[in-house]
Amino acid sequence: MIVTRFAPSPTGLLHLGHAFAALTAFEAAQAAGGKFLVRLEDIDRARCRRAYEEEILKDLAWLGLDWERPVRRHSEHFAFYEKSLERLREAELLYPCFCTRKEIADEIERASGAPHLDLPGAQGPLYPGTCRSLSAVQREARLSAGTPFALRIDIEKACALTGSLTFLEKGRGPKGENGRQDVRPELLGDVVLARKEMPTSYQLAVVVDDAVQGVSLVTRGEDLFHATHIQRLLQRLLGLPAPHYAHHRLIMGPDGKKFSKRDASVTLRALREKKMRLDDIKMQIGWRD
Repeated sequence: MIVTRFAPSPTGLLHLGHAFAALTAFEAAQAAGGKFLVRLEDIDRARCRRAYEEEILKDLAWLGLDWERPVRRHSEHFAFYEKSLERLREAELLYPCFCTRKEIADEIERASGAPHLDLPGAQGPLYPGTCRSLSAVQREARLSAGTPFALRIDIEKACALTGSLTFLEKGRGPKGENGRQDVRPELLGDVVLARKEMPTSYQLAVVVDDAVQGVSLVTRGEDLFHATHIQRLLQRLLGLPAPHYAHHRLIMGPDGKKFSKRDASVTLRALREKKMRLDDIKMQIGWRD
């Protein structure tokens, strides 16, 4: 059975781009007689709001979508992520990184010819691996001192453990990628999987939740295409099933840029309050029933 999901973060109101993503996931499930799930990715407790959650569900109902209950929330399942994190720790694939964002930027600037990411969905330059080479004594000293840290995965060690991997793209990536794709986690470097005060990250939580919920087809914007590389690696390391992926085009505003939650004029709530018809919304995002 096809199981899809729409997984917004309740850090703001939904906009037209979210409408397209939600409709895409819903219709993929409906066409195959499958299930459509809604998940709230509320890891960032400082920015997430229950009021946004309520508006998100109202918006989805207004779009004519129906989903399986209950709605899963990241914040209610930290124990699941901690178990997965411990498995990676036992495999000696994690190391604490004590670098601040500024220190990382400064190190990259100092290193001539340092690799930089130029990938949709990637968050800036590759981490230069500063803390990867710290000795056990150095790490313990900083941990004992209470220095804030993030847990990063050693991509080189992880890739050596898994060998070559692939994933099946049933939609299209940012460069038209389709079909069987080679997995290249090194493109994203040693990504953060958890922090001192938070036992997970988006990359880890989404992999665990997709497996727990039985998601078999991940539909999402093409800006997240490259995140699939690290997620597929984590699936293999944790012994989790690999869903198929169907990335889709992004909905752009008149200025040619992605819609933002900060633009109140294009939120679905604002459009609802203006009594805009659902058919007009679909026409605006180029949706065809």
